[in-house]
Order: sequence, then C-alpha cells, then structure tokens
Amino acid sequence: MKKSLNIILDTSIFVNPDSRYVFGKTPTDALNNFLDKIIDKKHINCYMPPSVYEELLNFIESPPSAEKNILITKKPPSSYQTSIPCIFLYEFIEEMRSRINKGLRIAEKYTRRGLKESVYSREKEEETIQKLRQEYRPALREGIIDSKEDFDLVLLAKEIDACLATSDNGLIKWAHKLGITCIHSEELKEVIL
Repeated sequence: MKKSLNIILDTSIFVNPDSRYVFGKTPTDALNNFLDKIIDKKHINCYMPPSVYEELLNFIESPPSAEKNILITKKPPSSYQTSIPCIFLYEFIEEMRSRINKGLRIAEKYTRRGLKESVYSREKEEETIQKLRQEYRPALREGIIDSKEDFDLVLLAKEIDACLATSDNGLIKWAHKLGITCIHSEELKEVIL
C-alpha cells in the first residue's frame, strides 16, 4: 500500500502557460487531464482553499463533472488556529515596506519626467504610463505573497502538512520560510503517475 500524499493545488499549475503545458493546452484541458490522472489514485489527496478554487473557475470554460470535482477537497485553512512564527510576519512586513518604498521611487521618477516634459501628447502619456506599470508591478508584486488566495495556500499547506504544487515564485519563497515543500508541474506529473 502506498503512503498517503496530501497536495495543495495552486491555480498557477493549471493557468500559467509555463506550467499548464504539462497537463494541457488550455486551463480547462489542464485541469481535466490532471483529474483524469488522479481519479483512481486513492493515496493522493488534493486540496484547494475555496478562495483558490473560485479563482480557478474564472479561468476555465466549465467546472469539471461532479465525479471529477470531488477529487479536489475544497478546504479553507483554519485561519484563527494555524500558527505561524512571528519572524515570518516580521520579514513579510519588512519586505513590503521595502517594496512600497521602491514603488514610490519609481512613481517619483516618472512624475519628474512628466513635469520636465510639461505637456504630454496623449500618445506620450500612454507610453509613459505603460513604462511606469512595467517597472512598478515587478517592484511591488513579484517574489511576494500578493493575495489572500496565496496566503490561504500557505496556511493550508502548513496546517495539514502538505506539499504545495505551484509555479508562483513568490509563493515558493515564502512557503519555504515555513518549511513547506513545493513542487512544480513537472514534478507533480511525476508524483501522480
């Protein structure tokens, strides 16, 4: 008898183009093909927080059949009972403060540039805003837990001592701080075969 394996599934496994190709060409195909592979694997328990499952539904054409849908347990983390070390929160706050300051410097740079040029043409204005967003987004969001769905994944993985399947580098970075094992889609495919 195989040892039971608990896996927390992140949306990125089925949605991120760099990950989902392992299971299918579209998010819907990727999810259905994954579920087909685990349908008779009684030793594999897959979980998703309800918030993450709702997020996934935004990317797929139609929900899986009832027979397949029950293969993913929709379990919220025990947010009031699951403890995390204070240093985790301390490091997260420090990281966010640094990122906010970096974002502020980027915004200041583009504001100064705009003031120097004084009057923008509409085309120049749109180009500048696009460049600002290209710099601002990675400064504030890449490499960090940036949503309640991400935090639900980390809490649930910690709570039930499960492996987290994700391709989100920020999620991986912060999950590792809590000792959570993370696997990418290629590794997940090997595990479920």
